[in-house]
Amino acid sequence: MYAVIDVETTGGSFVSERLTEIAIYLHDGSRIVDEFSTLINPEQPIPYMITRLTGITNEMVAGAPRFFEVARKIVEMTEGATFVGHNAAFDYNFIRHEFKRLGYNYRKPTICTVKMSRKLLPGKQSYSLGKLCQELGIRIENRHRAAGDALATTRLLELLLQADRPAIEKQKGDTVPDLIKDVPEETGVYYLHDERGKVIYIGKSKNIYERLLQHFRNNDTVKAVEMRSRIASVSYEVTGSELVALLLESSEIKKHKPVFNRTQRRSVFSSGLFSYTDDQGYLRLYIGKNLNGHQPVTSFTTQEHARNYLHGLVSKFELCQKLCGLYETEGACFHFGIRQCRGACTGKESPESYNRRAEAAIRLSGFSHPDFFIVEKGRSKEEAAVVKIAGGRYIGFGFTENTGAGIDGLHDCISHYDDNRDTQQIIRIYLKKNPRTKILRVNNQEFS
Repeated sequence: MYAVIDVETTGGSFVSERLTEIAIYLHDGSRIVDEFSTLINPEQPIPYMITRLTGITNEMVAGAPRFFEVARKIVEMTEGATFVGHNAAFDYNFIRHEFKRLGYNYRKPTICTVKMSRKLLPGKQSYSLGKLCQELGIRIENRHRAAGDALATTRLLELLLQADRPAIEKQKGDTVPDLIKDVPEETGVYYLHDERGKVIYIGKSKNIYERLLQHFRNNDTVKAVEMRSRIASVSYEVTGSELVALLLESSEIKKHKPVFNRTQRRSVFSSGLFSYTDDQGYLRLYIGKNLNGHQPVTSFTTQEHARNYLHGLVSKFELCQKLCGLYETEGACFHFGIRQCRGACTGKESPESYNRRAEAAIRLSGFSHPDFFIVEKGRSKEEAAVVKIAGGRYIGFGFTENTGAGIDGLHDCISHYDDNRDTQQIIRIYLKKNPRTKILRVNNQEFS
């Protein structure tokens, strides 16, 4: 059974916009056996441009049912059916998100008539619904209204079934594996186990279910096919926070050493920026290999990247090329001769003066504050995920619903994890990519 569905909405984002209309044609592969269509009150204004496109006004939907009032009808009508749409992801994601607001997980195997038309009806000038139907002689009444577009998509489906029914049936049969049917669409870490229960792969995703579905449908590489053939069970841990998921994934890969995480079992950040104070009291920076033991100021994927970064620090803070290991000489560095170095290499500048700028360079390369908490959304609306940094080092993470208890409440929820170059780099990169992340700076006395 096929449920051919089209929706009209208040805009293009299924996260922030809402449905204004839905139409469903139930098709048994030979004919239409049932149909349903209704306007929906989106409970928010319809933008003028959307009204111009669809003809649906705020006045038209004012007395229409809200989504929760038709949700049961949609579930019952599409039970056991394959979701069909022209650009199916758009309609499917909107409907799924409407159900998600109600706390219901709506999942269906899908068929996209755009993708199938490209495959079974090649060489068309356009695969947009309007132009494709015009070329195929399918009449569309009430274009950009749910019922008109859904009926046209139904007629298109009938042509596709005539062209190659087995191809359609094959896609229809691409259902969700039983192993992941109960996996949530949440942010977290997932584990793939073999028949002995051993972890063979660990991954992180903002949508665990969708990522696992990709694994089960991936035939692109020999490795992907081999891994899939060995999966006997799946487990997962929801984190809510993407940062916590990244940190947990890194820790778990190092702990379990899964066979299909070969490249992630060791750090991809092979080079680091290090510092030490020499016999004359100068704070010196240098590039070295990331080895167990000495903690780098920051890490890099290649030595070339690291050296380029250090060159930038030398220029920005007027540091000495010689003291940073970028210019080998018995005397003054090249920059001293062109007045871009203040003479630390010759003793002309005191260690105290030079070190202030070197320390500023280190602060720029590390965390902007040595002691702070990162607070993100947790695993539920009431919960917060918390990551702790103390003395510039990663301490661990935890979850709490007691965010009003002050600093002590944040301390108490933290579970300790290893600090290493990977975790440091994960946190730095995440904060750079997400500048609006909530940071709670703390005086170091409060970290005792």
